[in-house]
Amino acid sequence: MENSKVKSFFIRLLTTVIMVPVVVMLVMHSFTSIYLLALFGAALLSWEWASMVPNKKPAFYTATYLFVAATATILGSLEAYIISGVLALLLVWFKSKGEKHRKLLLLGIPYISIGFWAVIEIYTLYGYQVVLWFLFMVWGVDIGGYVFGSLLKGPKLAPKISPNKTWAGLFGGMILAMAVSYGVCWFFDAADWSNAQYYVYMSAMLAIIAQVGDLIESAIKRHLGLKDSSNMIPGHGGIFDRIDGLIFAAPFTVLLLRNLFYFVN
Repeated sequence: MENSKVKSFFIRLLTTVIMVPVVVMLVMHSFTSIYLLALFGAALLSWEWASMVPNKKPAFYTATYLFVAATATILGSLEAYIISGVLALLLVWFKSKGEKHRKLLLLGIPYISIGFWAVIEIYTLYGYQVVLWFLFMVWGVDIGGYVFGSLLKGPKLAPKISPNKTWAGLFGGMILAMAVSYGVCWFFDAADWSNAQYYVYMSAMLAIIAQVGDLIESAIKRHLGLKDSSNMIPGHGGIFDRIDGLIFAAPFTVLLLRNLFYFVN
């Protein structure tokens, strides 16, 4: 790796070493702590989206995004989430008249909230162990993609959207996600292959979905002429830059988990 990339890698690594234990402890601690973590993340993303997309009423959009995300997180009801989401879409539609990036301001509502709803749904239905499996799996995608992509380089994955992403990074992310999935299953005493294989297979599919989420966010930033969603996290950019794949993959994870026993049987 080049010196600049090595330096960037170690800054990212240091930030990760600090942040990951905090997130893991909060997820494991209690029902309340994971709710607070989700609300905190939703608040940061709401502010970041309202700041990233040029508009005339950033405080209004921040509050609206956070309202829907908080409803989805606190109530944990799909029906309540849909109702609040539709109301917010109508409100933003009327308030954003004349805004240059009206569609992106509307997109912020489902983009921010549905991922947090899905993470809480995973926690409610399957407990903190599966949430940790999901988090570590997505982190594995990011780390594998970054390391393999930087070392092996090779053909670009989507050069017009994100010139730094390569096919080597995609496959590296998939491989590490699968390895991490098996490691988490082993740690929680579910390493019998007949049980762990479904989580390993799911991680391969979710790795691709997470990469798609990453590319979508990259396309939005490119459209807005931005390199990072913000400079909130040293070496990483913004919150969206770090959890774009996570919030995109979370609802698909809920769908796969709900059908897990169907495939098992």
